[in-house]
This record gives sequence, structure tokens and C-alpha cells, in this order.
Amino acid sequence: MLILYTMAAIGGLLAKPAEGFPSLFYREGLFGRFPYLLPNLVCSVLLLLSIFFSWLFLQETHPDMQPCTATENLDGRSAERPLLATAGATANAGADLRAESYGTFNQVHLYDEEDWLVRADGSRPEKIPQRQTIFTKRVMMLIVALAIFTYHSMTYDHLLPIFLQDKTLRDVPTVGNSILKFPGGVGLSTRTVGLIMSTDGIIALFIQSVIFPALAHYLGVWRLFVIVTILHPVAYFMVPFLIFLPRSLLFFGIYGCLVVRNILAIIDYPVLLILIKQASPSDSVLGKINGLAASAGAASRTIAPPIAGYLYSTGAELDCTALAWWGSTLAAIVGAVQLWFMERKKHSSATIQPAAPCHYLPNEAHPRRDAVHIIVTGTDVGTPDA
Repeated sequence: MLILYTMAAIGGLLAKPAEGFPSLFYREGLFGRFPYLLPNLVCSVLLLLSIFFSWLFLQETHPDMQPCTATENLDGRSAERPLLATAGATANAGADLRAESYGTFNQVHLYDEEDWLVRADGSRPEKIPQRQTIFTKRVMMLIVALAIFTYHSMTYDHLLPIFLQDKTLRDVPTVGNSILKFPGGVGLSTRTVGLIMSTDGIIALFIQSVIFPALAHYLGVWRLFVIVTILHPVAYFMVPFLIFLPRSLLFFGIYGCLVVRNILAIIDYPVLLILIKQASPSDSVLGKINGLAASAGAASRTIAPPIAGYLYSTGAELDCTALAWWGSTLAAIVGAVQLWFMERKKHSSATIQPAAPCHYLPNEAHPRRDAVHIIVTGTDVGTPDA
């Protein structure tokens, strides 16, 4: 994530170099005629360097492609370790329930409580074999919630740089005679937007490493999920009002919006993955659930940019660029309403520990373990004795 937002800053600084660095680049030169060529060249060079260093320093882990002749020379741990899900073209990574970090760099531990029914002689009653339902109602509702979250989160990432760079109409001192009149955007330069996006990454890192573990510890995963889902529409509804702020308060308002959005989004994604993992009937079917969750997220990331772009262009023609933001607000409201149809899995919990020791969280010297409740039944009667 740090590299992602660092590249956003580099792209903002290097775009239109003839305007930003007139002493080094001429308007009549190559980079003056192609103002976005330089950041793309830098990205291409960095990509080539990553390929070169990967080929030079990374070791092959596939068992059938080892240079060694004996199989005992293989490092079994690196050959069996599951790969992380591939991230998309934005900050929204693909859903991967196999990764124990759940989209964060914190330590996440899941705990379950089971009830075992045994007879007094120690034997277990025979169970009637039943067909296991993989995609239960709880699992499907959580996957739908993940798709909704991915959609409106993707629209935010798509709309924010466009809205910040769109031409501003500062001659409108107030909302005017129409409450739906939101003409233009903020009117910032490409370089300023790049720095804002980079700062956004620093804010996200702080929230993920410090605020998220603390809130998850004191509130719990389910309660935290409910809170951020209900509050999510606020993050989109407030952004269009930035155009009415005076210049002296503009950046304060921008970073305020970013803080609110990051707190909600950075928390919502991992808790959704945790809840989906907890709702899984068993680990043996986790691959199918992971595949459906990843497909739902990919579908949302596919349709979000064109829909958001269409709403923004339509709103710009109507002098109401807030139309796109309020469309995302509506999607977030749908996600909040969905909470009424979701059920929390009982007898399950999770703890999140930050990667680095923190004084505000208690250190667990003896980590919790899964609990098993043994219910003993009598030999003559079918009712539990204890």
C-alpha cells in the first residue's frame, strides 16, 4: 500500500513536467507535447527493474521446476504456502480468505466454540448424514455485502482525483437558488492531487496499524462491522460540499473527508473477510466461498468506474457533480439496509493484534484457544445429564 500511494505522488509530480519544471522541460519539446509521458516512462522503468530483480533474487518454489535433483532439497514451507490474491489496478485488492492477515498486516486469530454430544460410556451418538450446504444464507448475505462495499469504495477511488482536478466555479458563494446546484469540482492541479493521494496513503497506514486493532479489540468484529456499515454513506455525501469551502479551509475539508472515508473503508474490508471466514461451514469448502467472494468483488470493480463516470458526466451537464457522489451514497445506504437481513454467527470471536507491540492494547501472554463444550447424555434417556 505504501508503494501504491508513493507512486500516486510520483505520478502527480511528474505529470505535465513542462509546467512544473519549465527550466528542465520545454513546452515545445517531447514532454511538452506529451504531458503524461514522463510518469509512464518512470513506471515502465520501475516495472522492468522489478522483473529484473525478481529473476535475479527470487527462488522458484514449484516442485516440478526445481534445479536440484533430489526432492528432499526442496523447502516444503515455501512450496506449500498459499499465494496472496492479486490486487487490481486500484487500492482494492482481491478478496482472499486464505490469507490469515485478512487484507491487513495485523495478526488476526479466529476462535470457535463447539458442542460435542457424548454418552456416559464415552461413545458419541451416531449422526444422520446430511448434505452440507456450502452457500448458506449467512455466507451469501456477507458476500453480497462485500460486493456492495467493493462497488462504492471503487467509485470513491475513481471519482476523487477527477473531482479534485475538475474546474472550479468560485463565483458561486453559496448553494444559490437551487439546493441541487453543485457546479464543477475543486480545481486543483495534478501535482497537488498527487500529493493529496500520497498523504491519503499515510493516513490509511496509520488507521490500519493503530486505529483498526484498537477498535476491533474494544468493540468486537461484528459490532464494528455494523457501525462502519451504517456510517459509510456519510463518507460519500459530504464530499460534494467541498466546492463551497473558502480557500483557507479547503485542504482542511479535503483531509477531513479522507480521514472519515479511510476509517470506514480500512475497517470495513477486513472485518467483512473475517465474518465470511467465520460463516464458512468448514475449512474444506473455503475455496469455493473464496472463489465466489473474489468473483463478486471483481464484478463490482468492473462496473463501478463506468457507472460513476457516467453519473459524474451527467451531473456536470446538469451543474450537479454531486450526482455521482450521491449515487455512491445510495449504494452505501443499500449496504446499511442489508444489515437487517444478516445474522451473526454465535459462539465465534476474533482478536486482532497489531504487527508492532502497542501500549494501548493488552498483550496476550497465553493466546486463547478454540473451546469445546462436552454434553454428556444418559445411557437410558436421551436428555443431557450435564
